[in-house]
Amino acid sequence: MTIKINNTLSMQQKDLLLDATSTLAPHWPLDKLIAVNPLWSLVDKPFDEVSDRLSALAGIKPFLPIDSYRAWFEEGRISHTSLVKAANHYALNVAPEYLLEHLSHPNSQPHNQPVAWRNLADLADQQRPANKMSWHDEITHQVSQFCAAHYQQQSPTLRQQNINNELDLYSHWLEVTNEDKGLSIIMAEPKLTEFFHHLPSNKEDLFALVIKELALDDQALHFYAQALLLDINGWSSYLAYLNWSKGDNNERLAKENHVESLLAIKMAWELVIWRYLKHTAPILLSAIDTTWTAQKNAIPSLIQTHKDALLTSKIWALALEYSEQKNLHKMLTLTPPSSSIADLERPELQAIFCIDVRSEVFRRALEKQSDKIQTLGFAGFFGLPIEFKAKDSHYARPQLPGLLSASITVTECTSDKGHVHHQQKEARWHRWGHAAPASFSMVESMGWWYAFKMFKQTLFSKRQAHPANRLTPNTGWQLTQHGLALTDQDKANLARGILDTIKLTTYAPIVMLVGHGSHTSNNLHAAGLECGACGGQSGEINVRVLASLLNDNTVRALLSKMGVAIPSDTHFIAALHNTTTDQLTCFDPLEGAKDLNSKLTNWFEKAQYLAQQERAAKLDSSLLKASDKQRSKAFTKRANDWSQVSPEWGLANNHAFIIAPRQQTRHLDLQGRSFLHDYDQNNDPDFSILERILTAPMLVTHWINMQYNLSVTDNFKFGCGNKVLHNAVGGNIGVFEGNGGDLRIGLSMQSLSDGQKWMHTPVKLAVYVAAPKIAIEEVAAKHNIVRQLIDNSWLYLFQWDENKIQRFHQQQWQALE
Repeated sequence: MTIKINNTLSMQQKDLLLDATSTLAPHWPLDKLIAVNPLWSLVDKPFDEVSDRLSALAGIKPFLPIDSYRAWFEEGRISHTSLVKAANHYALNVAPEYLLEHLSHPNSQPHNQPVAWRNLADLADQQRPANKMSWHDEITHQVSQFCAAHYQQQSPTLRQQNINNELDLYSHWLEVTNEDKGLSIIMAEPKLTEFFHHLPSNKEDLFALVIKELALDDQALHFYAQALLLDINGWSSYLAYLNWSKGDNNERLAKENHVESLLAIKMAWELVIWRYLKHTAPILLSAIDTTWTAQKNAIPSLIQTHKDALLTSKIWALALEYSEQKNLHKMLTLTPPSSSIADLERPELQAIFCIDVRSEVFRRALEKQSDKIQTLGFAGFFGLPIEFKAKDSHYARPQLPGLLSASITVTECTSDKGHVHHQQKEARWHRWGHAAPASFSMVESMGWWYAFKMFKQTLFSKRQAHPANRLTPNTGWQLTQHGLALTDQDKANLARGILDTIKLTTYAPIVMLVGHGSHTSNNLHAAGLECGACGGQSGEINVRVLASLLNDNTVRALLSKMGVAIPSDTHFIAALHNTTTDQLTCFDPLEGAKDLNSKLTNWFEKAQYLAQQERAAKLDSSLLKASDKQRSKAFTKRANDWSQVSPEWGLANNHAFIIAPRQQTRHLDLQGRSFLHDYDQNNDPDFSILERILTAPMLVTHWINMQYNLSVTDNFKFGCGNKVLHNAVGGNIGVFEGNGGDLRIGLSMQSLSDGQKWMHTPVKLAVYVAAPKIAIEEVAAKHNIVRQLIDNSWLYLFQWDENKIQRFHQQQWQALE
């Protein structure tokens, strides 16, 4: 049936709708999972302003309950001095001696925060009988289930004959919904489905109709559109990822603004409810219309009300940040570094680690083995703009941060046909086993054999690796760009760019390139524990490719002509740090160097035991009394345990990013809470290296920090709940908690809490830069995103100059008290 629409959207209305759909940050699928700031698209506005608006829009909680902050105050984690300082920042005029009482008043508790904006479905539910299905719940369920079927890539369902010929989401939904007779039955509303037949098939016509019938002015339209998308935030975020993926030369995705289509579906449901109630319950609709009109006219006051209600929480949160920073400031400025042999002469071993906070614990443990060991921190993808394409397969995946695009494809040079066949077979099994009903269908289909397999895995657990991660041993690497193999000169240019950024002033006989990866079993979010800088994959391929490049004699000869002199006795070794067990695996160790290999193995084993002992206090305190070997065995067993819900704490409790030479922090115990990126201003005359660090690694660390923060403060909207209840959606799209509801994003409760206390403290990232003020100012002035993060208080940026620390904010330098 064709619906004729007389009114059309104005350019202003189109822009408002487009802007609303652009406020959602992308959320990557399970197989490429990386940490993302879920408010990334809003960093051009101050954090507090965004917090007020989101609280008003959808009741989103950007801060913890007051009780949590008060408990930390009683423990001494929040000082009274910091509390007074935070109150002064917000111009709260209360005498210091009465401040604690004022900020602990029950009326300031978040459970008393004012009511947020209500969509029409919510208003209709207020008068809905208890024996009838909620409008809101059914809309969420129906839309979510439909999106899961529509976007499933492995076996396209419903009207899709071919995934490359996909229907527009809104048109597809309308076509299927028009044939769904069950909605009237489920909702106990006769003839409800007839009202879907009168909806326009075109999104723009639908938007124009909704704007007219619901009397939406420009302010209400933008606010309402945002509220509808936040109401189904999980799918909105995944579809924002699909929109973002348009840059992958994917013509199918380029045809549609997916978030806009989802908004059209939500608006269509609202219009149907409006028209249905107008037809069947005009008195009820009249009451709803009165509330609806008043709500539209009161948007500014609604935001102000939430702003006032959040003031107490903001003061407590800021006081916590001040207290955490003060402790770190003391550590950085009052404890002078001690010189070591590694600083004075050529080290025996240099190990370049990914800047992941989990590496800080292992680096400290490794450095304790010898003064002649030097560790450095560098971005985990090691500057390689690559994607990995499996040999003899169409499978490809990125090996670099989500904000960047791969320009080079790497493939194994050699492959074992049997190995490839085994990979493909296991990949099919892996795909089946991760479907939502896998636990039922696999047991039913495989019978006692699969039950025995589960029983064996319980008693005799072993590592379960993704098939694509099983690389052929001792393989070489083929590098191509635009389908053409890289020349030796191309490889030398690539290597030089990376070495120019690492800036080693001396080369040890052994230079280890250490990526990191996780080791878990039965974990849908396993990619989230891998390397975020490697596109949610382990860093194994990056370090193996780079080591291969830097050991290539032809490449070295070309590098020498280009002024990059690597000693002939220097050998690069690729290695992988297992963040769950703290085991270090070296690939292709030196041939004919038995004594050296034995020495390295001894260092790594002792470092492993030390790191495991430190982590045991948080993972399982009973292991503190075990021997080194018993504890190590327990860590491996924990990683292999398919029923383990907290295999490791990942990047929980991260709070700082330090950009400075390692010798300035080598003597400090940073407790696995800091990202460490080596940087020496003396080797960066034009500050181009600093610019790259502040515009890439700093953004990645900010994403990680904000994902953890918001998963703690509002796990319902920005976290994914109880991982025990997770079911995979569409193979790799994401997870449901249970068998329905919205798509869940972010971190599970088991990654954030041990059941009694938070394992992550929600404080914004504090970035410390050992560089001249003018250099920092110039980078911020040149890059809007850097300036926005700093000036809008999404992170703190400090200049660290030996025993002095100053904050850079709003283009001004502030001395710390």
